[in-house]
Amino acid sequence: MRFLGNIEAKTDAKGRAFLPATFRKVLQASGEECLIMRKDVFQPCLVLYPQSAWDTQLDFLRQRLNRWNAKDQQIFRQFVSDVEILTLDGNGRFLIPKRYLKLAGIEQEIKFIGMDDTIEIWSRHTDDKPFMDSEEFGKALEAMGTGE
Repeated sequence: MRFLGNIEAKTDAKGRAFLPATFRKVLQASGEECLIMRKDVFQPCLVLYPQSAWDTQLDFLRQRLNRWNAKDQQIFRQFVSDVEILTLDGNGRFLIPKRYLKLAGIEQEIKFIGMDDTIEIWSRHTDDKPFMDSEEFGKALEAMGTGE
């Protein structure tokens, strides 16, 4: 399952958004029925996980965190506690809860950014840019290729 692309959209007055058709098709083709939403750990955006990607992420965390270590338990608790389980209505819409709209600075205009196995939702007007400029991106790729 791969979500790719950068699609602009709007939320309605109730905070509902249409999941872009290209992303809906990927979700349906994989047999997924719900999405898990949480605030991104690093950026002012929201992340949608299909159930299978969420399960993989939780398995990854559980393998690395010790249930008998208080700090590890806090990390896991924080990651899993503030989530919403979303289902699409018959029209392909889902509700973004008001607290999530506020956390991500979303008023109405949004961007869906496909991130392979997840989807990010950004405010179209955020000062935090989801992308590097071309020169910075080129240098980052170059450094990855040389191992520097």
